[in-house]
Amino acid sequence: MGPQLKVVERTRTATMLCAASGNPDPEITWFKDFLPVDPSASNGRIKQLRSGGLQIESSEETDQGKYECVASNSAGVRYSSPANLYVRVRRVAPRFSILPVSHEIMPGGNVNITCVAVGSPMPYVKWMQGAEDLTPEDDMPVGRNVLELTDVKDSANYTCVAMSSLGVIEAVAQITVKSLPKAPGTPVVTETTATSITITWDSGNPDPVSYYVIEYKSKSQDGPYQIKEDITTTRYSIGGLSPNSEYEIWVSAVNSIGQGPPSEAVLTRTGEQAPASAPRNVQGRMLSSSTMIIQWEEPVEPNGQIRGYRVYYTMEPEQPVSNWQKHNVDDSLLTTVGSLLEDETYTVRVLAFTSVGDGPLSDPIQVKTQQGVPGQPMNFRAEAKTETSIVLSWSPPRQEIIVKYELLYKEGDHSKEVLKNFEPTTSFTVEGLKPNTEYVFRLAARSALGLGAFTPEVRERTLQSSRCLSFPTLL
Repeated sequence: MGPQLKVVERTRTATMLCAASGNPDPEITWFKDFLPVDPSASNGRIKQLRSGGLQIESSEETDQGKYECVASNSAGVRYSSPANLYVRVRRVAPRFSILPVSHEIMPGGNVNITCVAVGSPMPYVKWMQGAEDLTPEDDMPVGRNVLELTDVKDSANYTCVAMSSLGVIEAVAQITVKSLPKAPGTPVVTETTATSITITWDSGNPDPVSYYVIEYKSKSQDGPYQIKEDITTTRYSIGGLSPNSEYEIWVSAVNSIGQGPPSEAVLTRTGEQAPASAPRNVQGRMLSSSTMIIQWEEPVEPNGQIRGYRVYYTMEPEQPVSNWQKHNVDDSLLTTVGSLLEDETYTVRVLAFTSVGDGPLSDPIQVKTQQGVPGQPMNFRAEAKTETSIVLSWSPPRQEIIVKYELLYKEGDHSKEVLKNFEPTTSFTVEGLKPNTEYVFRLAARSALGLGAFTPEVRERTLQSSRCLSFPTLL
């Protein structure tokens, strides 16, 4: 048996077969390209088997050629037919088996970047930063290269280059040195309502941020800034604001290092709303027997520019306000109402309105159409002092000279009213009352020309008695 055509991949084992018979038994030797093969010169890589075959381990390109086996004994020599051994070299273009990984590090930090490439032949691997080689030309490793960076101050891109006779490939790792984010662009107001402001802004940061923080403050109010956190978009609606108020708004960005500087402030105003409160300290008095003057102060919460006031008045306060007589006023804080009936009591209420709508009505006041009589006492209040006394307080009506006050009070709703007169003052203590009992009070002022209208009823309960019943202890 002679050798046959053989193809083997480089580094694999190739076996060329040969067998011969004769008398005496022939000795077998091998020739490659007409030259004898000496297995002892191959450091054990080439062996001649007992069967006569030739075994070549870790085959190399130099092992390729034409092989013959020769059988010889004392009777003669016989050559086999020649057979070619081909050593196939596997050729694979470079590719990355471990790509370099991008990192975020703190300023002055250290980082190692690993890059591994494979191929056949195995590629050389080097690192570059821009056009600068970071790996020495005469010390370029094969297959694997680790770039060690220390005390990194600036962000940069590093390129891993793998090259062989079959090609060159590259991969980029970004090393980002963390820093506080930059200030976002100045917020832009896209929409306002009476209680909200919607803003958008430009991030102002090429690197991603964790979230944004909005700080805002009313220009008309002292106190701390309001803060909205954890905003992950560049658009936000701030709610819960006061109508017709000017606000300053800032935006700042936050990343893993911390919160960056704020943007430039945007100044904007919320929209108007109907007033949230009624005109204050409404008062009425007579200019003549048929003309009264009503005056008041602005509401505490106008919620916009007050465009005017509306005065409602009637002699039948139990009727709906829509049935009362109405008198419109521009933006003045007083008005006169004429053509009234003499010696009657009118109930008056006032509201303010903005361009959006009407506010609530003030508490009713009463005005007597009798010239020279005082108006109602203002801010009439009652407060229990002890279990048998209640302190009353008020503000005197303006304009007229008060000569005395008349107080009507009763126990609960069904008892008879008691009248007390006293000299001009702004407080009075009612004594001799029952403990833990509700009392009802009305107050009117008197001038030399007559008694003014009584205030609406004010209710207050005396304190509970502190005396306790004692019981014998049961043993």
